[in-house]
Amino acid sequence: METILSIKNLSKRYGSVQALKDISFEIKKGHVYGILGPNGSGKSTTLGIVLNVVNKTSGEYSWFDGKMETHEALKKVGAIIERPNFYPYMTAQENLRLVCKIKDISYAKVMEKLQLVGLDDRKDSKFSTFSLGMKQRLAIASALLNDPEILILDEPTNGLDPQGIHQIRDIIKQIASQGTTILLASHLLDEVEKVCTHVLVLRKGLVLYSGSVHGMSSNEGFFELKAEDTANLIQVLKTHPALESIKQEEGKVFVYLKSPLEAAALNKFLCEKNINLSHLVKRKHSLEEQFLELTKNAKPTLKN
Repeated sequence: METILSIKNLSKRYGSVQALKDISFEIKKGHVYGILGPNGSGKSTTLGIVLNVVNKTSGEYSWFDGKMETHEALKKVGAIIERPNFYPYMTAQENLRLVCKIKDISYAKVMEKLQLVGLDDRKDSKFSTFSLGMKQRLAIASALLNDPEILILDEPTNGLDPQGIHQIRDIIKQIASQGTTILLASHLLDEVEKVCTHVLVLRKGLVLYSGSVHGMSSNEGFFELKAEDTANLIQVLKTHPALESIKQEEGKVFVYLKSPLEAAALNKFLCEKNINLSHLVKRKHSLEEQFLELTKNAKPTLKN
């Protein structure tokens, strides 16, 4: 599978502030990648560097398997890293035609992209009359005019109302379904979980996790247990090699795993030790729990 973007040991300093610390990851063709992290984690800095608008301090990156220079590669990239900025007195169609003229793109692309983002019925409306969500959708249409191989979005739903957020997410999914690779930066866990296939978690310039969204949440999980003799249950559980830690709370015993273990196998193990459970449920950590745990402990780098 073709590597669209490769980043190796990328670092960036702003004076005494270390914005990025040796981050490395790859973006493969056809996936939707999310850079997830709180504000100030280095998301926008990373995008700025690969788009050649921010100078790196050290490290390297290459586009399209390193087959072309950055300025040539960026012709195959569509990006929105700032607030949409069009001429307010011009219509949606006129603004996009101007972009086509500047970039030497056929005007035929204008209606195609307006339809894709659901603005074809507002093609003759002035940009000044658009809501923030409509302005963002027009910006996406503009970034798609050259049929880029990768679309880069920085906080694409920032400031939008719930309807606007839903519309942008649906558009991202539709663009991805047509084979365009997407890289988006967001501080919203829900956004990454709903639209991305892969995620890079950043905190204070450090990579905390890099891998699939599914892999981040498909951890070994934990058990909820109840038995008549809680103290004995805990003592026996401590002898099982698959268990990492045990916690007691609200009459239940929570058992956290360090290696795979099925409910039936645990139940059999306890039965053989003469412990009969009245309650046994296996759960998985939610993506939110995983994210909070990662950003709280800030131990780099977990790869999946």
